[in-house]
Amino acid sequence: MPRPKPASASPLILAITGATGAVYAQRLLQVLIQAHVPVHLTVSPAGALLIRRELGIPLNLDHPQLVPLSSPSSPRSVRTHLTYHHHADIAAPISSGTFQTRGMVIIPCSMDTVGALAAGLGGDLIERAATVTLKEGRRLVLVPRETPLSAIHLENLLRLSRAGACILPAMPAFYQRPKTIADQVDFIVGKVLDQFGIEHTLFKRWGSP
Repeated sequence: MPRPKPASASPLILAITGATGAVYAQRLLQVLIQAHVPVHLTVSPAGALLIRRELGIPLNLDHPQLVPLSSPSSPRSVRTHLTYHHHADIAAPISSGTFQTRGMVIIPCSMDTVGALAAGLGGDLIERAATVTLKEGRRLVLVPRETPLSAIHLENLLRLSRAGACILPAMPAFYQRPKTIADQVDFIVGKVLDQFGIEHTLFKRWGSP
């Protein structure tokens, strides 16, 4: 009888939508691959536009070249640990609760996506995978990058929080005295990793020497 997979071997679903902050998604993807965490990636059309505009990386969602986005220095590791799903493929494995994962993160998470999830919609694979993550009681982390927030945004975020999602806004801290934008990005990525119990050294923790 086969042994169950250890938690460390369970894949993480990563979705990229059209809110500014593609660098957060890119860095998270790089760190996960370096940590040998299996990743199932899906990207919305607005997310692909965002990646092109903010990172200068063209991404054809039908035939994506993922090495430039994830880990240019280790294409073999990318092929081993990264699985891509088209956002319109609602029959992909991650659309089913029977597919075991450690959870899902949407980074960055647009307010359009937040609104759809708050309404319980599942119009594409991103929405479907997120609603499945919630109904199965798995960790769903949303990283909104919007300011200011309207009352509608806040109500939708509150509704998702009450449903079990973790709302993790892209708000970098400054007590560790970041010197670069990369330091600020690493802080947010580290906070996301903390939600899934993935060890890292991306920032100095409060009270550490």
